[in-house]
Amino acid sequence: MSTPNLPVGPLGEDPSQLPVRRDGALARPDNAQVLDLLRDGGNDNPDEIDLLAYWRMLVKRRWLIAALVAAGAAIALVMTLKATPMYRATAVVKIDTASQSIVQMGEFGSPYDWDPDFLTTQIGVLTSRSLAERVAEDLRLDAAALARLQPPSWLERLKGTLKPTTAAGPSQDSPPPQPADAAMAAAERAAGTGTIMGGLSVQPQLNSRLVDIAFSSPSPEFAARAANAVADGYIAQELERTFGASSYAKGYLEEQLNLTKARLEQSERDLVEFAQKENLVNVGEGQSLAGQNLGTINTSLAEAQAQRIRAQARWSQLQANDSLPQDLMAASLVPALRSQRADLQRQYQEKLQVFKPDYPDMQRLKSQVDEMDRQISAEIASVRRSVRAEFDAAVAQEQLLKGQLSSLRDESLDTDSRSIQYNILRREADTNRQLYDSLLQRYKMVGASSDARPNNITIIDRAQVPGGAYSPNGVRNLAIGLFLGLLLGVALALLLEFLDDTIKTPEDVEQKLRLSVLGIIPRLGAKQSVATAAQDLRSPFSEAYRSVRTALQFSTDHGVPRTLLLTSPGPGEGKSTSALSLARNFAQLGKRVLLVEADMRNPSLHRSLAATAPDKGLSSLLAGAATLQEVIVPSGEAQLDVIFAGPLPPNPAELLSGTRLVSLLSIAGQHYDQVVIDGPPVMGIADGPLLANSADGTLLVVDSGSTKIGNAQAALKRLLVARAHVIGVLLTKYNPKTAGHGYHYESYYAYGGPARLPGKSR
Repeated sequence: MSTPNLPVGPLGEDPSQLPVRRDGALARPDNAQVLDLLRDGGNDNPDEIDLLAYWRMLVKRRWLIAALVAAGAAIALVMTLKATPMYRATAVVKIDTASQSIVQMGEFGSPYDWDPDFLTTQIGVLTSRSLAERVAEDLRLDAAALARLQPPSWLERLKGTLKPTTAAGPSQDSPPPQPADAAMAAAERAAGTGTIMGGLSVQPQLNSRLVDIAFSSPSPEFAARAANAVADGYIAQELERTFGASSYAKGYLEEQLNLTKARLEQSERDLVEFAQKENLVNVGEGQSLAGQNLGTINTSLAEAQAQRIRAQARWSQLQANDSLPQDLMAASLVPALRSQRADLQRQYQEKLQVFKPDYPDMQRLKSQVDEMDRQISAEIASVRRSVRAEFDAAVAQEQLLKGQLSSLRDESLDTDSRSIQYNILRREADTNRQLYDSLLQRYKMVGASSDARPNNITIIDRAQVPGGAYSPNGVRNLAIGLFLGLLLGVALALLLEFLDDTIKTPEDVEQKLRLSVLGIIPRLGAKQSVATAAQDLRSPFSEAYRSVRTALQFSTDHGVPRTLLLTSPGPGEGKSTSALSLARNFAQLGKRVLLVEADMRNPSLHRSLAATAPDKGLSSLLAGAATLQEVIVPSGEAQLDVIFAGPLPPNPAELLSGTRLVSLLSIAGQHYDQVVIDGPPVMGIADGPLLANSADGTLLVVDSGSTKIGNAQAALKRLLVARAHVIGVLLTKYNPKTAGHGYHYESYYAYGGPARLPGKSR
């Protein structure tokens, strides 16, 4: 191939001045919009919850979750096997209120009353230390018995797997303990009490007066015995308290009865002797006849005075005002007369509009109105006279009673002076009699209830020996372990995913970069090389690049950009491999392809082609030290030529900023169907944006699981600011298993079967 030499331009131009791209028709019109989206973080709706994304996160970390679930189950099983089997026996008692009180007014003891705090109080009694000490004593919990209740060791439980045994617990018929001294006895008593209190559980049944008394122990027999012993001890303790209170009350009441009886007899004798001595006649309630009459006169006088005051007030009101009060007005005929007069006056006024005042009917009505006025005045005068008469009668009655009261007062004073002492003696006798009757009644109640008082506590169900262990619950512990392991696994998986800010999936590219994914390159196996995968045309690796080649044909309105730049945010993301693979795929279509190694800082294309790096290359061409014919090297593959990077220049950006790069791409585009540029990374150096500005299209290569989202966004921003035509993203080293997708690209890339020769049967 004959190619003309590139025009030599000045090498000292300003590198900040970018050359104008040859094909301006391919420039993206929405770079500003994409930049705005990148500044917003690449999310349309940050508050939207993507459940599918969370599911993919969990699928990606499924082995971590499975490991934690298995660990939780293992821990639960170990704890279950390590735990001591516990047996629980339950007795059910019914607690009612006391049916009868012995001593009222809170003098001696207090009866039960069903109030909100009653059942709570009884539960407190059941769990009290005093009751626990009583039960421990009844069960004879000495040191030997407590030793038999200790849980078996690991070795003993291991031996018991072949021959199951349980702790027998203390025998009910064992002899009472014989402690060596008082200190040992106190220690044993405290240990037994602690055992009872530690294994006891009291729980009331909802909306009832039933209480469950449960006891847990390594021995099933002892659990049943202890639960029944607590119920029996509780009943016995309550009965002892009740009978003790009855006995005390009976003795106290008997003593008080004897004393009160003696005082009553003496007060009655004193009352009779004083009445005989003073010759007093009692008419009832300790009052004399004169005193009773005086009281009656006083009552009558008070009523007469009140009546006189009312009559005087009414008469004074009449004198001060000509009109009658409302109460007198309502009781008289004045309202009715005034109503008749109003009717006559109304008729007179109506006819006055037709007739003259001297008309006979008008004169008749006028006379009737005058007669009504006369009757009203007469009625008012009659009422005033009756009020005056009532006032005079009240005054007379008051004076009469005052005279009677004065005559009786002297008589009553003499009698009352002698009755004072009599009334004192009589009240004392009455008080003693009432106290004696009350004490006698209570004494009889105590005598009856002390022998026949019903018990308010009843055992409904006695505890039975449990058939199986209450704890540990293997199924429940396993479920808890699985749940906690799953919860921890999910939380840890989500935490790791949120801390991982790399691009992993095509969805991440679309959401964070706002670019289309033109291809997904699967990650190679540990024992598979790029050269081997590329040589196998039916491998998922080769098929993936053929898919990218196809997608590039629809990336623009003009098909595949004539000059295509492959760059990446950072090094080692697969851009050189992708550039070589795409160049080979375009050549396989029969196109003449030129592969340009534009990464003049870290060239690696010669290693991929298994060739020796030439002395001259792109750097020599851009520096004017070589011609185009000198730097173009055949790759050894049909339709594919290569321009290697050449010697490493001191500043590649200066070479790329000149006009020779544009001339190179223009001439290469005239002689080749496709120019593929292996560009340098975008971040940190200016080479990538310079090349992107000169190329017709730029394909951003992103390493799945390694490229940071921030780095990818920053690289895209640099490209867009350089007016690059970024046509899409190539996602490399993609592992669908670790990315969280449930599908595998291998199944699609391996669609079909191996090639067959014509005429061969399946």
